[in-house]
Amino acid sequence: MLEESREAPQAVARQLAADAPTYATLATQLRDMPPQGVLTVARGSSDHAAHYMAYLVMARLGRLVTSLPMSLVTLYQSQLQCEGLVSIAFSQSGQSPDLVSPTRFFRQGGARTVAIVNQPDSPLAEAAQWVLPLHAGPERSVAATKSYITQLVAGARLVAGWGGDARLHDALHDLPSSLTRALDVDWSPAVEVLRGADRLFVIGRGTGLAIAMEAALKFKETCGIQAEAFSGAEVKHGPMALVEEGYPLLVFAPRGPAQAGLIALAAEMRERGARVLLAAPLGTPGAELPLVPAGHEDLDPVAAVQSFYPMVEALARARGLDPDMPRHLAKVTRTH
Repeated sequence: MLEESREAPQAVARQLAADAPTYATLATQLRDMPPQGVLTVARGSSDHAAHYMAYLVMARLGRLVTSLPMSLVTLYQSQLQCEGLVSIAFSQSGQSPDLVSPTRFFRQGGARTVAIVNQPDSPLAEAAQWVLPLHAGPERSVAATKSYITQLVAGARLVAGWGGDARLHDALHDLPSSLTRALDVDWSPAVEVLRGADRLFVIGRGTGLAIAMEAALKFKETCGIQAEAFSGAEVKHGPMALVEEGYPLLVFAPRGPAQAGLIALAAEMRERGARVLLAAPLGTPGAELPLVPAGHEDLDPVAAVQSFYPMVEALARARGLDPDMPRHLAKVTRTH
């Protein structure tokens, strides 16, 4: 897991150097024939990457995006209307039937289908009309790291092309150097704080919520911590009742419109007695975990998760667990 997380900057560089004509042609088609609806199809870490892309599409392009409950197709045989839809599936392996079947269903029904996948010869890639390979290289760790980061980048790359956003496009090409810097920051305070934790809130908002969701999953699968991700707004609608003296919270507060509210929330939770780990850019009052800025604030969450992965791997080992062999889990999960 640690080795593969450290390979992410090179994997991102490989991806950005490849498939430019495919991205350009797809982006042009999306501009010339705007979809009536956009769906994402994904599970686990890939679903968190899909959530990030969906937020960018809604925030920057003004188009609503829906996460598909795959059982509508695989179990309930719902005859969904496909015309005018764009379906975007995210996967590392491209093997799971509940990704392949909806993609095939939508394509046969006349929708445009895209697979963002690490295995370009997989069943998912074969089912889709458009294939955007991750170029992450082999990923053997059960806990996805470099494939997740390259999925985030592929989603941002598609949005940059679709929206004709030259600034985001240029910042993407500088991202490998930002990720390399993000690997070098010191997140060891989190290991000491969370070594004995059995529960945890992970807080984010906006483009950073997808990172909080991914972090919560990694805490569960590698560290055995019952971690739950919440929006900085949603946590006040009930979950906050669980916060007591010493309750641990990890708050991701990268740059952007949500940052001020997340920093204020961290301060409020400290006043309630919570043990808050605030991840924010250097110089932010109360921040213990430094975040490296990317060339565009929409890419800051990508650098944030790059810093998070080595920390959570070290935390698992500090708790006496092997992050490369999480209980009950396998690299490829086939659900229906």
